[in-house]
Amino acid sequence: MYTTLISAADLAERIGDPNIVVVDCRHDLTNLAAGREGYAIGHLPGAVFGDIETQLSGAKRGADGVFRGRHPLPEKEALIETLRGWGVNDDSQVVAYDAHGGMFAARLWWLLRWLGHEAVAVLDGGMAAWQSLGQPLSTEAPAKPRGNITVRAPFVPTVTVVDVMLNLQNGERTVIDARAADRFRGENETIDPVGGHIPGAKNRFFKDNLQADGRFKDADALRADFTRLVERPEQAIMQCGSGVTACHNLLAMEIAGLPGAALYPGSWSEWVSNPTRPIATGPA
Repeated sequence: MYTTLISAADLAERIGDPNIVVVDCRHDLTNLAAGREGYAIGHLPGAVFGDIETQLSGAKRGADGVFRGRHPLPEKEALIETLRGWGVNDDSQVVAYDAHGGMFAARLWWLLRWLGHEAVAVLDGGMAAWQSLGQPLSTEAPAKPRGNITVRAPFVPTVTVVDVMLNLQNGERTVIDARAADRFRGENETIDPVGGHIPGAKNRFFKDNLQADGRFKDADALRADFTRLVERPEQAIMQCGSGVTACHNLLAMEIAGLPGAALYPGSWSEWVSNPTRPIATGPA
């Protein structure tokens, strides 16, 4: 069972195994069609396509009309139906990949753990690692038999915007923001029209989890990085722009042997939708 990462070499040995479901999670926040177009041009053999916008996220507004963020969590029942359509069973090994250092694949990794499915891993190094081994790509969309995955007890916790607001008062937990430093400081109006960060938050750009070749740093290096930010992982609240790249930091902490941090799914996009919530700018 692979529960964090799988290497391209290990996946290549198992790619035809019917118990393995490979999901292409490529995406572009500025071109929402780019992931599916890339999948059509060429993807790992047997892989299905997972759409961040329509399948791995839910409605942007709740039943009460309140904005929940750019990529709120999907309803569990809807996500289960998507996974069954991909052929995922309770005993399936799921492998998620992208071409962006795992920034989108980590979202599916986290979502499956949220459903209580342990056997899910991110392809370390993504498409580049696969192609560096001379492995083939395919243009065929596979027909998968319907899966039987069910919802079980989650492996990962979440917090709400109310929890984050309360934390401003009691300071019991540390908010760690996965966005780039300029966005964290409030200097990138193109991506964040309302810039800055939650007061008291620390900045850990998700790309800092990676080596130069796009693969994750080893467990010891990641453990050293994150223990400088938070004493105990269960004290940490992970966030980003919309709850996607925060999952990359959560995966890195899991690799480091530091499980227990919570995801704030609404993240910055939900936080700034209410102008009464405080904002800080500048460095952490």
